[in-house]
Amino acid sequence: MYESGRGVAQDFVEAVKWFRRAADQGHAGAQNNLGFMHAHGRGVPQDYDEAVTWFRRAAEQGHAGAQFNLGRRYAQGQGVPQNDTEAVKWFRRAAEQGFADAQNDLGYMYAHGRGVPQDYVAAHTWFSLAASRQQSGRTARGLSKTGTLRQNRMTSAQIAEAQRFARDRRPKPEQPSQ
Repeated sequence: MYESGRGVAQDFVEAVKWFRRAADQGHAGAQNNLGFMHAHGRGVPQDYDEAVTWFRRAAEQGHAGAQFNLGRRYAQGQGVPQNDTEAVKWFRRAAEQGFADAQNDLGYMYAHGRGVPQDYVAAHTWFSLAASRQQSGRTARGLSKTGTLRQNRMTSAQIAEAQRFARDRRPKPEQPSQ
């Protein structure tokens, strides 16, 4: 509420106060939000070390957004030593939960061989999954990256394999209960 200014005046300091109360009680969403506030210097001085502390607490509880944010800190070396292998680990955990931005970043890591062996089929798969989620503008870039991979680096057999992998990983529609 206070972070976005919904129904009240936007106040990052007040938002941090409430996020901290919930985070101290183990609420993963609040821990992720508190990490975000520290990473971006909203309501508190920017502090990547503190951001990582809160992202890690939430990530270890399975919070996909926090897993993505922690992966980003490892990829960029903010608050932790830069480590592509750790970044991939956290991106994968969030990506497997369907978090589109993590799927996009995992695709990037495969496309460039950062933290994993370079694998255009895996990159195409993750970019395609991210684009199918359509949760942000970043996923549209993932779709254009898929096209670039196809045009420049992949055989038709690799493209077909990546499309099959992506199709198999997409969530299945829920069946109506009987």
